[in-house]
Amino acid sequence: MSGKESELSILFAGVSGSSRLYEKLGKTEALHAVDRCLKRMERGVDGFRGRIVKTVGDELMAVFPTPDDALQAAGEMQQRVGDLPPVSGVKLAIRVGFHHGAVREEGGEVLGESVTTAAHLAGLAKAGQVLTSAATQAVLSPLQQLSTRGLDPLALKDRADGLRVFEVVWQDAADFGLPSAPRPAGRADAGGRLRVRYAGEAIVLDESSPALNMGRDPACEVAVRDRRASRNHARIERRGEHFVLADQSTNGTFVTFVGEPERFLRHEELVLRDSGMIAFAASASSPDADYAEFELF
Repeated sequence: MSGKESELSILFAGVSGSSRLYEKLGKTEALHAVDRCLKRMERGVDGFRGRIVKTVGDELMAVFPTPDDALQAAGEMQQRVGDLPPVSGVKLAIRVGFHHGAVREEGGEVLGESVTTAAHLAGLAKAGQVLTSAATQAVLSPLQQLSTRGLDPLALKDRADGLRVFEVVWQDAADFGLPSAPRPAGRADAGGRLRVRYAGEAIVLDESSPALNMGRDPACEVAVRDRRASRNHARIERRGEHFVLADQSTNGTFVTFVGEPERFLRHEELVLRDSGMIAFAASASSPDADYAEFELF
């Protein structure tokens, strides 16, 4: 049997320096640390329409319907693992590579040159790095292309075998030493206000009106129309100098800061900054996405 042929985005992600973990922590503690990383990686896959094909040791392989999904999942994995505390003084990190192309599915396996390319990219990646191919970068949405940059072949130490490689800038631009987008006049980090727009209406949060609720419940300040959203889906509240989004839903909340990969929250909190979108129960890139826009000013 030739198997089912299709185009998918293939992603490999593995714990960086796992052999050193075993040497420093011992087998029991190292296995526990790797398992924590894998669980966080799996949540990243689940949040962006991914499917785990297999997990071998400290590495997993997953497939996604689009390269945008794979990119967003990769960033989510890095964020989640990066949030883990050090284990006996060792900071945990992962390396990720993904590629979009033709594959063949047969007997539960996903096969083809695209799989080999994705695995090669993951092997090239350093700790905390996400790499993709130029061919995949070219078919990303314009918004997601903004979060990538081409790598000098010399930086890969001649291991790329002629493959043009792009890095996904999943952290804040400042963390990479990249220029940040200019901040619009009147916007302030401290003592500012937050404007939330939904269905043609705008709500402003400030010291006198410090919180709002979003969900299908008509009593919510933002009454969400999407039936996939929870009745009390999420809440934004001012805490000191920050506006914090807290997900309270079943299907999760998708947050996109302008120029950055989308983030997935489920029963988690996130400090809002600058401007972006909050999508309810489905990614903002979905054709039927229901979302609100926000901006600090």
